[in-house]
Amino acid sequence: MSDPKDQNPGQFEAGRRTDDGKETPHEVSPTLLPPPREGSKRRRWGIWVVIVILALIGYAVYHAMHRNSGGPGTGGGRSGGRGAAMANKPMPVMVATAAKGDINVVLSALGNVTPVNNVTVKTRVDGQLVRLAFTEGQTVKAGDLLAEIDPRTYQAQLAQAEGQLARDTALLQNARLDLQRYQTLLSQDSISKQQVDTQAALVRQYEGTVKLDQGNVDNARVQLSYTRITAPVAGRVGLRQVDPGNIVHASDTNGIVVITQMDPITVLYSIPEDNLPKVMPRLQSGDKLPVQAWDRAQTTVLAHGQLMTVDNTIDNTTGTVKLRAQFPNQNAMLFPNQFVNVRMRVDTLRDVVIVPGAAIQRGTQGTFVYVVGEDSKVALRVVKLGVTEGERVSVAQGLQPGERVVIDGADKLRDGSPVEVIQPGASPASAPAAGQDGQQGRRHRRGQGGASAPAASAPAAKP
Repeated sequence: MSDPKDQNPGQFEAGRRTDDGKETPHEVSPTLLPPPREGSKRRRWGIWVVIVILALIGYAVYHAMHRNSGGPGTGGGRSGGRGAAMANKPMPVMVATAAKGDINVVLSALGNVTPVNNVTVKTRVDGQLVRLAFTEGQTVKAGDLLAEIDPRTYQAQLAQAEGQLARDTALLQNARLDLQRYQTLLSQDSISKQQVDTQAALVRQYEGTVKLDQGNVDNARVQLSYTRITAPVAGRVGLRQVDPGNIVHASDTNGIVVITQMDPITVLYSIPEDNLPKVMPRLQSGDKLPVQAWDRAQTTVLAHGQLMTVDNTIDNTTGTVKLRAQFPNQNAMLFPNQFVNVRMRVDTLRDVVIVPGAAIQRGTQGTFVYVVGEDSKVALRVVKLGVTEGERVSVAQGLQPGERVVIDGADKLRDGSPVEVIQPGASPASAPAAGQDGQQGRRHRRGQGGASAPAASAPAAKP
């Protein structure tokens, strides 16, 4: 008879021992003793590998941090000392001296060049255009001939009107002579008074007819004058809109040519309504506020002029008011519909502290400057700014005249940092080239080590 453990070994385990020393097996559940699996072993090995890798990474990071912090045996003491030396080394900066002076209160705006007169020349009579008497781009004066329309039709109409006037004038003269005769006969009691009155009415009728004819003559003469088109204003002639030989009409929209007055010329611009209290008192007192027109890049002054007038209403949609300034334009620097930058001086502040705009720094504490003291160290000074004019800024509070402020090199400065003042275009003598300190240190260490000393003296021993 076979042993039950040999038939199903997975269902038995060691049992109790009997008095005769034999071991009695007993049955166990197969789920309590699962056979070992190959996947679980691989998973445990993977976890241990990850743990070892993380430990190595942590050790490397700790070692690197310990070395950079100047720990013993890592060389960090030398690098830390060199960093401290660089921190105490003066930073090269450029400075400017705050001074008292005058600064202008300037209002800036975007303006549009607008001509004083911009006229579209049109014909007032219909007819064939026979001649153009101008050149495109020419400067003309008021009254100069620009074009001519065929005048023959209007000359004939004038002749007809003059003939009718002559005929009716003769009839009027004859009626007046008859009236004189009738009056003489009436005084002799040779004719009735009714006949005299009828003749007097006929004279008045002819007088009205003569006036009507005279009006027709004048109208025909005016229509004939319209065949010669002249310049209504002085200015620059643009491109022609019609060529000779075409039939032109008084109802044409484009006309014949456009004349634009170039000198003087005006600029329209808008300022916020909050700035009106600065402008209106000066304008009402008769002061001529100076205005400058700059190009688009604000690098070149195109013209100098003065404020002419202010509009009578404020635009509710933008909260601005329009102003018009006039400029002399002999050199034609301003062109109609050109966009320019306008600067209008409304006031001048006297004896204020002025510094260059490059000295102003901005941070969490507001606007501040770095003031260079007598000990060649900078102090952070919070200031209150005033008016800005170009590259100059007025300081209302926080700075005194004569104090030096940093205008270049303030990026790496801190309160109390040592500085070295340099002139524009010069380099500080105490600032060695990059890497010289490290090279000198390495040469010094090689000399102390003794291994490189013979190599350093070898060139001297060579004949």
